[in-house]
Amino acid sequence: MSTFMGENFLLSNDVAVELYHQYAKDLPIIDYHCHLSPQEIYEDKKFSNITEAWLYGDHYKWRAMRANGIEEEYVTGQASDYDKFLAWAKTVPMTIGNPLYNWTHLELQRFFGIYEILNEKTAPMIWEKVNEQLNKKEFSVRELIKKSDVEVICTTDDPTDTLEYHQKLRDDKDFNVQVLPSFRPDKGLEINRDSYCGWVSKLSEVSGKEITSYDEFLTALEERIEFFHSLGGRVSDHAIDTAMFMNADKEEVEAIFTKALSGEKVTIEEEMKYKSYTLVFIGKKYASLGWAMQLHINALRNNNTRMLEKLGPDTGFDCMNDDLIAKPLVQLLDALDKEDALPKTILYSLNPRDNQVLASIIGSFQGGGIKGKIQFGTAWWFNDHKEGMLDQMKALANVGVFSQFIGMLTDSRSFLSYTRHEYFRRLVCMLIGEWVESGEVPHDQELLRQIVQGISYHNAKEYFQFEELMVRG
Repeated sequence: MSTFMGENFLLSNDVAVELYHQYAKDLPIIDYHCHLSPQEIYEDKKFSNITEAWLYGDHYKWRAMRANGIEEEYVTGQASDYDKFLAWAKTVPMTIGNPLYNWTHLELQRFFGIYEILNEKTAPMIWEKVNEQLNKKEFSVRELIKKSDVEVICTTDDPTDTLEYHQKLRDDKDFNVQVLPSFRPDKGLEINRDSYCGWVSKLSEVSGKEITSYDEFLTALEERIEFFHSLGGRVSDHAIDTAMFMNADKEEVEAIFTKALSGEKVTIEEEMKYKSYTLVFIGKKYASLGWAMQLHINALRNNNTRMLEKLGPDTGFDCMNDDLIAKPLVQLLDALDKEDALPKTILYSLNPRDNQVLASIIGSFQGGGIKGKIQFGTAWWFNDHKEGMLDQMKALANVGVFSQFIGMLTDSRSFLSYTRHEYFRRLVCMLIGEWVESGEVPHDQELLRQIVQGISYHNAKEYFQFEELMVRG
């Protein structure tokens, strides 16, 4: 019997142990997609207790607590932070098999040196131990980032964001981690949302130019991309909940834009034409600047109307969608490729049914002398658990070039989530170790080192080409 989450946790054979401890364990982290607050990083936020650090805004944990019969009062309600922590401690033992169980204990171990199992009995003691440390300067947000050896953080930012805190962080000589913006223009693509006209007005305000035509709209988007680029932005992110594509000429889309700006709803066909033309336009801009474009596909969001009205979006009531994605996605990529303007692109689907589809699609658009130009992104959201990560990696390996995979990201709002990179790296070493043990792959130390370190760190560093890091203190 193995020790619970001991030194060789998830490392199922001797080769895996060797690969992880010799080559992967101590590499820095490039977190190229997350939802952390640049303001909290700049202000070097300090948490008053573990509930604030762990449970505020974490809809992964909220879903588990609700499923464990915890009343909403102790999830997102007005209960005290201590009582919310006790409710989470009561839930944790019931989550075996869920990555939350391992993530929780990895975070306790790596950040706070606590190896006790979290449950109702140990909760008061762990509450005291963790909070005592959180009150120290060494556990501020910046120190947690440094403790995790993070080199680059890419936040998720609306085109209308002033990027005030990214500018301040860039100029802060005391913090040597790059905190870079990522361009997330979803609100400018969702033309049928009630908030669309208000968002266009905000874009007009931040760009300093009146927007009354589609040309002016595109110019404003282009200028905001350039502004993000000036602050180190090298990545965009798009929530493509329903993959769609339809060819259209600019005159058609101009009329659709004018219709929407007047407050009218557009038809589904008009929405498809607007989104397709606009995505191709900004995709060309990404390509011209050497950016990577991320497409997150097949999420079905805000399913519970009653709870949406009560708590708002992003509170744990989303699920996998099952729309077909291959044809519209290929049409989008091909529309860009036909003009030799396809940017580096990372494809994610929330539905693991799409793994083989995405793994095969990326092979249709590789080229340009760029290693892994089109990437099948790491297992996402409901799939970032042991089986989900292994399934994604195996699908990529089966029909692509696994060794050029750019690896893990946190996709998190928590400053304690960097242990997910360790979880991922252990699984990479486990998978490769099993191939070696079964005789499918030679025990070529230099080859294995190169592949493990590439997937864990170096591939992402080369792929995104972030500006040279400042000398690290």
